[in-house]
Amino acid sequence: MHQKQPNIYLYVALAVIFLISCEKEVDNSFDNTSIPSETTLSAIDLKQLLKEEDSLLEQGETGKIMDITGMDVVKTNPKKVFAHYMPWFQSKPIDGYWGKHWTMANKNPDSIDASGKREIASHFYPLIGPYSSIDPDLQEYHFLMMKLAGIDGVIFDWYGSRDFYDYQIIKEATESFMWRLEDLGLDFSVMYEDRTAVQAVELGFAPNKIEAAKQDFNYIKDTYFTSPRYMKWRNQPFLFVFGPHHIQEPEAWDEIFNIFTPENKPNYLSLWGTAANWVGENASGEFTWVDRTHLEAHDHYYWYYPQFNKMTVGSTYPGFINFSENGGWGLQHDWQIPHNNGDTFVETLNYTHHQDADFIQLITWNDFGEGTMIEPTEEFGFMYLQLLQQYTGVPYTPEDLQTALELYQLRKVLSSSTTVAKSKTQKEYSNPVKYLDRAYLYMKKGQTKRAKLLLQAVRLFYGNKY
Repeated sequence: MHQKQPNIYLYVALAVIFLISCEKEVDNSFDNTSIPSETTLSAIDLKQLLKEEDSLLEQGETGKIMDITGMDVVKTNPKKVFAHYMPWFQSKPIDGYWGKHWTMANKNPDSIDASGKREIASHFYPLIGPYSSIDPDLQEYHFLMMKLAGIDGVIFDWYGSRDFYDYQIIKEATESFMWRLEDLGLDFSVMYEDRTAVQAVELGFAPNKIEAAKQDFNYIKDTYFTSPRYMKWRNQPFLFVFGPHHIQEPEAWDEIFNIFTPENKPNYLSLWGTAANWVGENASGEFTWVDRTHLEAHDHYYWYYPQFNKMTVGSTYPGFINFSENGGWGLQHDWQIPHNNGDTFVETLNYTHHQDADFIQLITWNDFGEGTMIEPTEEFGFMYLQLLQQYTGVPYTPEDLQTALELYQLRKVLSSSTTVAKSKTQKEYSNPVKYLDRAYLYMKKGQTKRAKLLLQAVRLFYGNKY
């Protein structure tokens, strides 16, 4: 699959905007390996590269994927950037069925058009096609892309700890990401949907909504707060609530928060306009979201909220184009915010930056149903991540994003292969998948040129054999 390139003249213009908006000048010079700057070698040189890797493995270097060393990324812009993440996708190759966030009520991903695209419930199409959230290859690809773009962590959309609707599947998918977060050094938090507490009562899982929320927050405290990568501010964990829409009494939140000790009481962040009347003293701050009034909502938030001396989390998004009516779920929003070929993302990011929000939440990484995704798509390619690279000031380039994409593609090419049988003439490391693991390790170390060449060698010598 080839990336569609955005309009280069627009990209240059937008990049200039970002360079002006950042407080520090971005220096993209980065000599991350000792190999030549050329990213194409002869077949002989590529064969020698594989021999070098075999030699390193024989000398005891690891081919393991996971070593929890993290991926150190230097950013010239210190502003923290977190991506709101949807862990709710299922695909037939991984899960045995297509989940509702690809199908809604009337779309069938088994239907493939002449261009090779599956029919999905979105106006936009992921560059890698529809996927499963629990696919390890997908998780590697998404999180490498985030690190290369300067994203510091993810905020998982989270629907409680109980097994009804698809909430258990979402919870388990969220937890399947934990080791990869640790391995790449990404922080995470969860955004609780308080409607699940009401639903739990309606379905007989809890006697009342306060007890239902307590059960969910106890689960969050015991399962997620204990992670070394759980997001903190002033040594207290974050806890986002999308709303609250159903628990809107400060005294109710007082009772719910009794489950926490002073040491683990979280920074409670609610949707903008809710903290004072519905959350009360437990509120640490608010976050903005996509709104029909667009920048007017931002303007009101930054004018109104600082007077309370609370934490501010600004929002940045590429647009909003909901698919629910087309997908047979009914009209959920009678408004939209066009992408404008990247302009919307630029103006919201610049606005949030200059208003001095404590943190930035990218809305979203991958909500295809609402058209707020910034992950690479057929329509926009790497444009949003390229803009983030300029804003965060990382030493990576679009070529490095392409390398992460190629790693994912090669994992899929080789995923159906079986381990090559050993013989007296074969060495222990005969499966080419081990070279992909090595490429991942080089990406973690910032040696992206070495990783790219290694992938070229694998594609040349093994791409047509499996």
